[in-house]
Amino acid sequence: MAINYIKPEKLNLKNHPELNEKWVQEIIAQDPSILGLGSLILKDKERIQPHAGRLDLLLQDEDATKRYEVEIQLGKTDESHIIRTIEYWDIERKRYPQYEHCAVIIAEDITSRFLNVISLFNGAIPLIAIQMNAIKVGDNTSLMFTIVLNQLTLGFVDEDEEVSEATDRNYWEQKATKQTVAMADEILEFVKTISPDFELKYNKFYIGLANNGQPNNFALFRPRKNLMRFELRIPKSDEIENKIEAAGLEMLDYDNKWGRYRIKLNKEDIKNNKEFIIELLKTAYDK
Repeated sequence: MAINYIKPEKLNLKNHPELNEKWVQEIIAQDPSILGLGSLILKDKERIQPHAGRLDLLLQDEDATKRYEVEIQLGKTDESHIIRTIEYWDIERKRYPQYEHCAVIIAEDITSRFLNVISLFNGAIPLIAIQMNAIKVGDNTSLMFTIVLNQLTLGFVDEDEEVSEATDRNYWEQKATKQTVAMADEILEFVKTISPDFELKYNKFYIGLANNGQPNNFALFRPRKNLMRFELRIPKSDEIENKIEAAGLEMLDYDNKWGRYRIKLNKEDIKNNKEFIIELLKTAYDK
């Protein structure tokens, strides 16, 4: 069977007589997944910013933990547009600090020169740049989105400290107590049911884990004078939180920035919840 090839026509939306920025905005609003940023929902569009105009689109992930401040530009990126994008991001993150926020700029032409400028912000400012192409095939028009600059993935705080802040067991026994540091030993034995080569790694701000000498901090320990804070790198979910509550453990909070549950433990908690703690460890290890 012969396959017919139809050469697509690339459209210039900035100079198009009918298709405009409003049209692009509506297409994205109807299906934000076309941006390639995952499964997102529309939170708002043309969102009024105090003394700063209107934000084109506000998108949010399905877990309601992260928001994307999206600005659309036809044609080439320019200085005023990136400043406006960052300004809207800054306003939203200050108004709603309970969410993680990321600025997104969409343009038909993100030039190499401008990409270099944007790259200077990436890391200090979570910023994603997406190039948009409008394609016409026959009587149909489609939009294609390509991420040309992704948000810098921040390393976990422990991974950075692992290199420069190494300490030893004596440091922690002085900072906390021998008894609470020994609680980390007990949980290490649970970890060894997953892999027998794990060991404790002592750092200035936490006690971590290493497997054959390589850091793998899916769980962290922060001993105190009378208890130990136990941290697990597990995606936030109602199921996990319900299980923690049912086990009678005290959950301090969920650290959205680092993706960790923080649980307060004493010696009795470890003794009475061995199987559940192993279950949590396996969940964190597998993620």
